[in-house]
Amino acid sequence: MTASASNTSINNPRYRQVSMGHNADVLTQIYDDAINLAIWQRQLGPAVRAASSELLNATKVQCRATLSSGKIAAYLSASLPTTPHRQALIDDICLVAEMFSYLFGLDQIGLRLSSLEVAMCPKFHVDRVPCRLVTSYAGTGTEWVGDQGLDRSKLGRGSQGLSDAQSGLLSSASTIETMGLGHVGLLKGELWQGNENYGLVHRSPTPDAADKRLLLSLDFA
Repeated sequence: MTASASNTSINNPRYRQVSMGHNADVLTQIYDDAINLAIWQRQLGPAVRAASSELLNATKVQCRATLSSGKIAAYLSASLPTTPHRQALIDDICLVAEMFSYLFGLDQIGLRLSSLEVAMCPKFHVDRVPCRLVTSYAGTGTEWVGDQGLDRSKLGRGSQGLSDAQSGLLSSASTIETMGLGHVGLLKGELWQGNENYGLVHRSPTPDAADKRLLLSLDFA
């Protein structure tokens, strides 16, 4: 496993850090109190990429359910249209969901698989959840900012209705990071014990007409 801190200071307790690596075990770093984002920098196989493209071309995807990881395959098989490479995508989602359930000891999880043509959450924000998994199967990945690159007092109402670029939230536009295609991110939220006021600051990218997203998110049920 390789891990690195990004946009944070390991010697400053006011900041949380980011752990990234090319092996799945980097996701266990989310249990470190100093970490509020863990990213598994994996590569999607060609069959999964093909399945994602086929699905976006076939229909508008809106799958949302609360269920055990063992029931996801049947749920998706019943919910998604039949396409040539569909099973590869279903198998990958099941793998990610099983990892998420095992890592946190969850009997049930909240699953959402959506095709997006507009930004779902266009402004930077924090989630009021313990932890959320996100991965993009098509399109641009989730955008995030490390603690040293922002002023948290400008989040939400603190922005006074101004855009992220105008509110003073960001020290510089160059502080915005983007998760890669297929990368699996664990985003620690405000409801994780001990992480109050340190939830990962992130937002949905704004896709263009040629860049539809297929986004999977998993939550504690």
